[in-house]
Amino acid sequence: MFCYQKKRNKCLIFIGLPAFAKQQPPTNSFNSFPPTNPHRILEQTNNFCSMVKCFSFTATRDSCFRCSFSRAGLRSSTTDLGDGTVMHVWIPKLHVQSKPTLVLIHGFGANAMWQWNDFISPLISRFNVYVPDLLFFGESYTTGPERSEQFQAECVVRVMEAHGVVSGMNVVGISYGGFVGYRMAAQFKERIEKVVLCCTGVCLEEKDMEEGMFKVKSVDEAVSILLPQTSDKMRELMKLSFSKPTQRVPSCFLNDFIHVMCTEYLQERKDLILALHKDRRLSDLPKITQPTLIIWGEHDQIFPLELGHRLKRHLGDNAELVIIKNAGHAINAEKPKELFKHLKSFLIDPLSRAKPGN
Repeated sequence: MFCYQKKRNKCLIFIGLPAFAKQQPPTNSFNSFPPTNPHRILEQTNNFCSMVKCFSFTATRDSCFRCSFSRAGLRSSTTDLGDGTVMHVWIPKLHVQSKPTLVLIHGFGANAMWQWNDFISPLISRFNVYVPDLLFFGESYTTGPERSEQFQAECVVRVMEAHGVVSGMNVVGISYGGFVGYRMAAQFKERIEKVVLCCTGVCLEEKDMEEGMFKVKSVDEAVSILLPQTSDKMRELMKLSFSKPTQRVPSCFLNDFIHVMCTEYLQERKDLILALHKDRRLSDLPKITQPTLIIWGEHDQIFPLELGHRLKRHLGDNAELVIIKNAGHAINAEKPKELFKHLKSFLIDPLSRAKPGN
């Protein structure tokens, strides 16, 4: 989903706070936050939110991620695939032929940078890393009517072709990105070597909603939370996404995030969600043959853990299921070190053992 919660930066609210605090008298300082007087809490929050109206923390954070990707060795590239479809992808500044290729595919929420920033530096030393924005996220879009994950998969493969990568791809997808990664492995099996699916409810069925598997009671309710347009809905999303969500986030920060990240292509993103659910049956899901690692948060409330076990049963011995303890749906934000540990074990360690002399 989105990277609001981290150990070193639990949410956007804390960006720039020290500098702001130094400009205030001690009695008004955020250094003593939270104050015990509820009127002081309201006053300080209102003062801070007034500042936010003049300065977007979300936009600034987005710029920081761009700089981070660039420093790590990636560059931004936009490709016109024709038929009104444009795909944006972060690509290596230099593609090294001796390295394998790794494609990181994001889920719903912010663009790809927000979801994969913590993983670029440790992965780029071992892989040619490609990070696409899926259609209707970031700078990718289509004017056509297609909204299926199959079409998303086709577009990712086509943009990889445009950059000269036609085989030997390893794919990691989180949440909705895993739906796309799964379809890439099914539709282009000769091009995909390994697959990692993180909290990916690809085995869900339309009837699961009616039978009470999910916290929400209808697809429309799910859409209102997954595509939040109010601070209250954003709080609901955070509560469902994290095992231990941040409790105090002023509405001004949430509204800023919504304004920057959640208002573009709203109808198109809604259509993507509807396409995932409509007429979905497990019997129609092809079995992928590539070695597959399934990673799930123990307390995932968006795609419950039962879907992870269902996917393991569907794929059989070809897949391994790993459960991350005390984690919700947003494992990339909540447990990045544990997630990387499993990625390393599945994707990197076998490469080390395969080197001559090992």
